[in-house]
Amino acid sequence: MQLILFVLLPMIFAIIVYLIKFKYSIAAAAFFQVGLLVYSIITFLSVKTNGAITEALGEYPQDIGIMLEADQLSVVLVMITCFLFMGMFIYNAHKHYMDPLFMFLFLVLQGLINGIFLSRDLFNIYILIEVSTIIVSILIMYKKDSRSIYDGMLYLMINLVGMTFFLLGVGYIYKLFGTLDMHTLEESIKLIENPKALILPYCLLITAVGLKSAIMPLFSWLPKAHGTPSSPYIVSAILSGLYVKGGVYLLIRLQTIMNSVIDTHTFFLIAGFLTAVIGFLFALSQTDIKLILAYHTISQIGLIIFGFSLNNTYSYYGSIYHIMNHAIFKSTLFLTAGIIIDTYQTRDIRKIRGVFKRMPFVSIITIMAILGITGAPLFNGSISKYLIQKGSSESMLEYGLLLINFGTIVSFVKYSSIFKGRQQDKKVSPPMNQKIVIALLGILCFLGGIFGTHFIKVLFNYSIDISPDAYFVKAVIYFISLILGIGFYQYFYQRIRLFSKIRELELTFNQICFSMVLFFAVSMVTLMLTV
Repeated sequence: MQLILFVLLPMIFAIIVYLIKFKYSIAAAAFFQVGLLVYSIITFLSVKTNGAITEALGEYPQDIGIMLEADQLSVVLVMITCFLFMGMFIYNAHKHYMDPLFMFLFLVLQGLINGIFLSRDLFNIYILIEVSTIIVSILIMYKKDSRSIYDGMLYLMINLVGMTFFLLGVGYIYKLFGTLDMHTLEESIKLIENPKALILPYCLLITAVGLKSAIMPLFSWLPKAHGTPSSPYIVSAILSGLYVKGGVYLLIRLQTIMNSVIDTHTFFLIAGFLTAVIGFLFALSQTDIKLILAYHTISQIGLIIFGFSLNNTYSYYGSIYHIMNHAIFKSTLFLTAGIIIDTYQTRDIRKIRGVFKRMPFVSIITIMAILGITGAPLFNGSISKYLIQKGSSESMLEYGLLLINFGTIVSFVKYSSIFKGRQQDKKVSPPMNQKIVIALLGILCFLGGIFGTHFIKVLFNYSIDISPDAYFVKAVIYFISLILGIGFYQYFYQRIRLFSKIRELELTFNQICFSMVLFFAVSMVTLMLTV
């Protein structure tokens, strides 16, 4: 299998679309995405059957050359990338801004994301992230209004500063080991005599990766990027559902490399929990439906980091599966939110009422995604959250998970207020291409729950037996949490003034940069005391 094709083909097709500008370029792009998805499935089956695929570009040795590798995790992420980009092109086929330039940028971003997931070299990953940062910034600013330009430039500057930490860490690692290949580093680090020598480069790298993952307190850039008012909905869906997972993926890889000498599971357990809690508190405080979804991305990322930091096999696979699930239900929520916003011409959740009667199809799909993200029984989030909870059972950490999910439920009880009320206007039905995409995503939210254990077995070669009794108990806890969540929102939410104060919080560029320095300092001090 030629792994480089996952990076090059989208870029080559992007150049063709931009230069030729033929009439049916959107349809051609959709068919191209179908072909790339098929190729990713073939690659996945090859990895599943024969093991990881490694490709050396230029036939250089692995210590110094550019290495690409598709293992069980990276190939699944590439496959879901191809699937979501295919869906986005179909969803957006009728939009006027789908011109050659937008398609060029969007396709290049796809190639870069695939490269991040497949690359084994830290410097190559740095280059891919830097270029993708510029592409994302342009996509955020694409509609050229003042707010999107401000948000795009802020995103660009913050991430450039963050990746400076990454570059310094990469340089230090190269000075110590003479290689940047992740597999070689993993073996070399086990032989190091003085683990303290790794503290500085590790903290530099983890600060940048923490920023890309939107870990507490490095999350302030994310709502501005994912929730900016005029950002195209498919851009928000890809950023929130997929692109932010690049940071989580790198965090997993870095932990794997360094775990033999630097154990930061407790550090990220705390950071993940705080990120999840702060995320849903900010989500509860918002009145803009895109910002509610954007802040919930932060909360779910916190849950994922919390899960794989439990150092338990069940919770690890629960977190990995939740990455897949989040990509599906969060993309669904952003796409359906886009349809609702276009129909009501407002993003203020207080002004949107009667959506179920006016847009029944969109409402049903949105509810399926909400059931997924809140972990309702039979939906995809219930399986991944069940596994994460199983990894924390018989400890106080289990109550932390219950708190995180309760916050998620309350947030989406608030979000669901848009379905209530009478709507005097006529019913609205989205175009067929949008119906097909959101219906497919909504169905996957359901199938990911019904066949969750089978999906995990197929995707990751890991067999999991879910006890019917334990799952029933989880279902009971969910419904109790739902009832309490509805009661909390109805009788207490409006009385808590803290939420209106949180809504007004907005960090400046200087304050966000200070938060990076603070995170770096705290991680340095923590490791100096523990390693």
